[in-house]
Amino acid sequence: MKGFGAFYKKEIMELFRSYRGMILGGLTLIFGIMSPLIAKLTPWLMEQFSDSLKEQGIEVGKVTVSAKDAWGQFDKNFTMLLIVVLILFSGSYVSEYAKGTLIPLFTKGLGRTAALFAKLSLQLLAWTVCVAGSFGITWGYTAYYWDNSTVQNLPMILLCFWLTGVFFLTLMALFSSFCNSTIQVLLGTGGVYFLLTLLGMAESLQDVLPTKLLGCASMLKGETEPGDFLTAILVAGVASLVFTVLTVVITKRRKL
Repeated sequence: MKGFGAFYKKEIMELFRSYRGMILGGLTLIFGIMSPLIAKLTPWLMEQFSDSLKEQGIEVGKVTVSAKDAWGQFDKNFTMLLIVVLILFSGSYVSEYAKGTLIPLFTKGLGRTAALFAKLSLQLLAWTVCVAGSFGITWGYTAYYWDNSTVQNLPMILLCFWLTGVFFLTLMALFSSFCNSTIQVLLGTGGVYFLLTLLGMAESLQDVLPTKLLGCASMLKGETEPGDFLTAILVAGVASLVFTVLTVVITKRRKL
């Protein structure tokens, strides 16, 4: 992979020059703080609206929250974080092809595989930092307000969250290897998610589909165990590797 270092430096500069790095950093901080904060404010908010709800015949009792509520909110925020990350990186490949900015570099002997892995590795690193950062901030604030020891399987939940992003980032890279626009990449990625969701309606397939990882927060309520996600983790990991290999093969044959 001749030229990986040069391409990687180029991607780092582009990440911050386009303000995507600042956006991701801000979102990591916001989502990390929001999860325990929303849970903490829920009783106060319910108290403020109790009178208007009582007028509509809805009686609101005393609302108590715990660390599980904070992590449940983190689960909801995670989906938004993943969507934003995918949107921010969706045009990373196709914009280079459209502008022809890679051609001068390739003519100097730098390899296509190096360019591909520089982009993908930086995206995966950015995703890892986002997930770990927001997770760490949520953990810290939740420990301050409540007690994280009452919540089980947090490492497993973190793994499921992270691997979900890896699956969709590598899938998006695969579509980017043969699509010509950002819209096509997003539609292709979204189409696969929709298809997996439909397949997940079949009970016999639910435990093997990567989309099962999106429901990992059910471990907070004791509805599932870590072992219930092992097959989906294996499938998502293997699929990510297959997507990466296919992306390399197609990228090498793509006309610039």
